[in-house]
Amino acid sequence: MPKNLIVVRGGGDIATGTIHKLHSCGFPVLVLETAHPSAIRRNVAFSEAVYEGRSVVEGAECLLARDPEQALTLLSQGKVALLVDETASCLSSLRPIALVDGILAKKNLGTHPGMAPLTIALGPGFTAPQDAHVVIETMRGHNLGRLIRSGSALPNTGVPGLIAGEGAARVIHAPAPGLFRNVKQITDTVRRGEIIALIEPPQGEPIPVPATLDGLLRGLLRDGYPVTAGFKVADIDPRPEEYDNCFTISDKARCIAGGVLEAVIQSLRR
Repeated sequence: MPKNLIVVRGGGDIATGTIHKLHSCGFPVLVLETAHPSAIRRNVAFSEAVYEGRSVVEGAECLLARDPEQALTLLSQGKVALLVDETASCLSSLRPIALVDGILAKKNLGTHPGMAPLTIALGPGFTAPQDAHVVIETMRGHNLGRLIRSGSALPNTGVPGLIAGEGAARVIHAPAPGLFRNVKQITDTVRRGEIIALIEPPQGEPIPVPATLDGLLRGLLRDGYPVTAGFKVADIDPRPEEYDNCFTISDKARCIAGGVLEAVIQSLRR
């Protein structure tokens, strides 16, 4: 069993910031994901290993494991390992020193303090110490990344943080249910009104999904993913010159990761 194993539930872009930070600091990290992750910023999400078998983010390699035994082998090789285990059923045999809930579902999907000696939850939907030993603030602003040992993170506003003066328009949602079909790709520069994707409904003609502003397509849902109306499908950065941001962990994710690392180190010192 690897020493100081940390398990992270969720492998989206925010969770990947934490996974990458812990891995870079020498902690073996096992990621638990669903069978069908819906990350938008797929170039910086270890959850893509579910589909591709492998995901590399800023030099760190995450590999899909078929079972806990193979995951341990991958960890011993210095890799980040990922298991499809939505309910975290593997925890009883792995005994990690810490568990991080990085699902970012805005609600608790089953995490509790008994899962590990240290449980950390990212964002709203959790109250410390009832749901987790530590909650990390995920709202942009003065308290981003702050450790909360009693109480909750700020509630979800549903409005993304401002970038170059743009907020809600940066994020695009599905106008109808159906299969999501890519027309554009991540890293494409788009204009407001330009069609970036189509929704294939159960019946009828495909429904276009237009860009909501001019900018860089930084995130786009995986082609063929089934969506419901209102499902988040794309993310546009209004700064087209920030091309490299499509491949690097965000400032927000790094700040949250720092809070998680702080909580882990404090726990080990105690």
